[in-house]
Amino acid sequence: MVNPVQEPASDSSGHITITMNSFKKSAIEVLKKAQKPLHSREITREALAAGILVTEGATPEATMTAQLIMDVKNKGKSSDFIKTGPSIFALNPNKVEIKPNAETEEKEEVEEEKSKISSGGTGKGGERLVASELLFRGFNIGIMEIDDGVDIVALDENRQNFFIQVKTANFNSFNAYVFDIRILSFDRHNKGNMFYIFVLRGEKKSDFLIMPSSEIEKRITQKTIREVWHGKRYRINIRMRSGKIYLGNMDHEVNYYLNNWSQIK
Repeated sequence: MVNPVQEPASDSSGHITITMNSFKKSAIEVLKKAQKPLHSREITREALAAGILVTEGATPEATMTAQLIMDVKNKGKSSDFIKTGPSIFALNPNKVEIKPNAETEEKEEVEEEKSKISSGGTGKGGERLVASELLFRGFNIGIMEIDDGVDIVALDENRQNFFIQVKTANFNSFNAYVFDIRILSFDRHNKGNMFYIFVLRGEKKSDFLIMPSSEIEKRITQKTIREVWHGKRYRINIRMRSGKIYLGNMDHEVNYYLNNWSQIK
């Protein structure tokens, strides 16, 4: 895997192999590969398809457009981008390098922290939803204060413990939900009583994809779940098509796990 500060690497089919989580950084890599101006919609689609963009937002195209516009507006000649048409961007061939000062760096850190807080709120909301469902089903629960790969410990009527990691995402404009699991956490907690519950947030209601860690391990072996972030995380793509739900691609239907709480036993 190539270091992200170096030139991007491609496989034999030309796909980008670098993994990143920034809208602007992923746009740079997509535009480097395209070598021509692209509409922000195309940039977003290519970044998501290549796995170099990580987002829980429901409207990634709008976010990409806004971030690129603001970058050009705020940085001017020092921006990585130029605007060549309505929502169409290219790499800036005449970029002027400006060394960021302490105030700029502090501002960027604040913005990054705001982003973390926002996504953290989504995650906590998902945990509360799962906790409520477990309580309704007769479990006693404990919500972990420190995220070490387990969010909830559930105790059934037979006093058997179950360990649960909750992941929450919004339905994006590409008909998919995207989740990441830290590999170190997965390896640490991969056992028979460990479950991953993926909260699929829709406009009107949320659904729950409930999978034991053994099933996650199986999908990793099958390569339907792949490594990203230079081997630090597993990427899980959940797609909806014609009333059915798929993991990774259309060959792997996982409807059995949708709202199937009876597995936790």
